[in-house]
Amino acid sequence: MRDYLPPGLPPDPFADDPVDPTSALEALEPGEPLDAHERSAVEADLADLAVYEALLAHRGIRGLVVCCDDCQADHYHDWDMLRANLLQLLADGTVRPHEPAFDPEPDAYVTWDYCRGYADASLNGATSDSDGYRR
Repeated sequence: MRDYLPPGLPPDPFADDPVDPTSALEALEPGEPLDAHERSAVEADLADLAVYEALLAHRGIRGLVVCCDDCQADHYHDWDMLRANLLQLLADGTVRPHEPAFDPEPDAYVTWDYCRGYADASLNGATSDSDGYRR
């Protein structure tokens, strides 16, 4: 399902290129449809992401930081790209390669765990400091 591009992802630079160098990757790692449990988990992540963005974007948080298991480096993902990645997983079980954020401001990104805690505190009426949030 290579032609499906969820909103938020940059356009495929090799779209319609007859000698697309990335076509070999598709042969090596074809997408597998998600099973019911995986699909449910991705749908839950999408719902959580919407809540996190609604609570944090207006406070200057641009998205999430994730420590990559493969390279042990932090990867910064804006809200739109995260949503697009999750939608792509639902569509065909893969996530398209994408460029990392260029020179991100680490203070503008938080972890999934931070978001969960912040959402839990916010939605359950916890008190906070004068600006309404802490990291």
